[in-house]
Amino acid sequence: MKGPPVKDVAVIIPTMRRPEFLERALKSVFAQRGVKDRLASVVVVDNDPEGSAAGVVGRLTADCPVPLVYRHEPRPGVSTARNAGLAATLSPLIAFLDDDEKATPDWLAKLIKARETLKCDVVFGPIHGRVPPGTGWTTRYLETFFGRQGPEKTQLIDHAYGCGNSLMLRATALPGDAPFDPKTDQSGGEDDALFSALSMRGGTFGWAADAWVDEFAPPHRATLNYALTRAFAYGQSPPQLAWREGKPVRMLLWMGVGAAQAGVWGLVALVLTVVGNDRRAEALDKAARGLGKVFWTKGFEPHFYGVRELARLEKAKAA
Repeated sequence: MKGPPVKDVAVIIPTMRRPEFLERALKSVFAQRGVKDRLASVVVVDNDPEGSAAGVVGRLTADCPVPLVYRHEPRPGVSTARNAGLAATLSPLIAFLDDDEKATPDWLAKLIKARETLKCDVVFGPIHGRVPPGTGWTTRYLETFFGRQGPEKTQLIDHAYGCGNSLMLRATALPGDAPFDPKTDQSGGEDDALFSALSMRGGTFGWAADAWVDEFAPPHRATLNYALTRAFAYGQSPPQLAWREGKPVRMLLWMGVGAAQAGVWGLVALVLTVVGNDRRAEALDKAARGLGKVFWTKGFEPHFYGVRELARLEKAKAA
């Protein structure tokens, strides 16, 4: 005799003072199809010291088909927020959706199906990047930057992506009480460290080609300057991880690769700028990632989250 369905999946959404974005993300989760027997809860982690997301969660609680859990984590930081979300649920499968994302109706069902088919520890899905009007010649680049592309078919892959739009087997991918390193609270990169450690333990990654979400870049992020700063930070990850893992030779190799990358793509960007080609944004991106590999040590790390983001929000509020 078949037993009752096992509700084994929790969706975690960290947020900081983006009520309209949070509401859109939550409503997209409420509208998920084909997961009634699997979805156990939706967890919102409010990373604003003032607890500003409580009103949104309270207003939408009645619309949620499963328990909508509110967790206030007043210490600003991306890793601290993710760890707080994990502490609010015991579900063995964890899906992460960022508050600036909107899931398609079959998103979670397709992530679950892909993970079960591939038998992997983590599965990622593709992302449509959306930017506000007025980004001009950088629009195509920014949409690609905030998006995520992968294989055309659902399959195992040999590398990881970011936490947004992912489903993880908690026992293997998220071990311990605080699997996300709080040292990355302000700069980001918590997912790189997490997945690098998982890979070293023999963990596997998968790609769910049809588990789409849209990611909406807010105006202050939908700029070439912001994207290139993020590209620089992304470039820092490989040598940083090599250093943390005690592999100085690999770290030096990455620095050499970065120097060559910065030189070649910097020259390409210069030529494309002179002729007025819009593809110069992509070349600048690759040059920035190269520079990040060279200048990766403490003091060069740009901060995007935590107290820096809170300070930006406070400044915007006062203006």
